[in-house]
Amino acid sequence: MSRPERLKDWWRGQRQRDDRGDASIQMAIIFPFVLLATVAVVQASMWFYARQIALTAAREGLTAARAYQSSSADGAAQARDVLERTAGDSLRGYSVSVSSSGQRVQVQVTGTAQSMIPGVSGLHVSQSASGPQERWVNPGSE
Repeated sequence: MSRPERLKDWWRGQRQRDDRGDASIQMAIIFPFVLLATVAVVQASMWFYARQIALTAAREGLTAARAYQSSSADGAAQARDVLERTAGDSLRGYSVSVSSSGQRVQVQVTGTAQSMIPGVSGLHVSQSASGPQERWVNPGSE
């Protein structure tokens, strides 16, 4: 075997030996990004779920507040009841506000979604529902 051939064989052996551990290094570089993406997906899901809880409470409160001869207090009580039953730890520090103009009612539910990251407060959630107030109207008067 000539010297250049021996040098090629030696170089191939060196390259194969030098590649050992590359997979570990690649995983060490990529894994934090995979972990960060996973936490971001879970956090977004928790925020979305908290929004759905707030929207459900606002809709239920609206249904109670806009019924014939009901008051804003009825709507707020219904929304709080729904939140007490469904929110758990998913929606924290929630508040309910009901406003009525005599013709339209609006129920707004705000709170904070639970956070996956320790020491970081959750994302703010605000959902509202509005609709016409049911009332008796004499035919031809409006």
